[in-house]
Amino acid sequence: SLNKELLDERGVPFEEAMKTLRSHLPKNAILVGQNIGKDVEWVQLKEGEDFAGMIDLSALFRVWNDKYGSFTYFGLDHAATCLLGQANEGAPHNAVTDAIKSMQLFNMYCKIQNDSDQLQKMKSSLLNRPVAPSFAKLNPTFEGCCMGNRKTCACGAPFFS
Repeated sequence: SLNKELLDERGVPFEEAMKTLRSHLPKNAILVGQNIGKDVEWVQLKEGEDFAGMIDLSALFRVWNDKYGSFTYFGLDHAATCLLGQANEGAPHNAVTDAIKSMQLFNMYCKIQNDSDQLQKMKSSLLNRPVAPSFAKLNPTFEGCCMGNRKTCACGAPFFS
């Protein structure tokens, strides 16, 4: 797991990491991910400057929910469980695994995007299968860190939304 010792041994300053990332990221790259805009914001990349565009998986796999009269958005774990048969089963977050699942889901979507029957089957699968509790819900505190669940917060930090 990530800890101070590992960071002291192998970590690099943010600016150096970003310089390396930018030197390897093609200007015509399309970034694909779950709520990818937040990742791009966090690493301070600029669309149209550092890369060409983004495809947000949460938008590709959203489903109109008649019960609530709005779209339902699903997390990466739920989509991977329903559509790829890859249940996370409460395991901790793993960025590499998430990237692999993201590309598998994107490729699956590309194959069926023009087949209305397959798209409907996909949407039904997402909407009708119960969502498994997230790692944060299963582990309100992990390695001494509050996971930010409003109902189980242990640190008392404010919530802004």
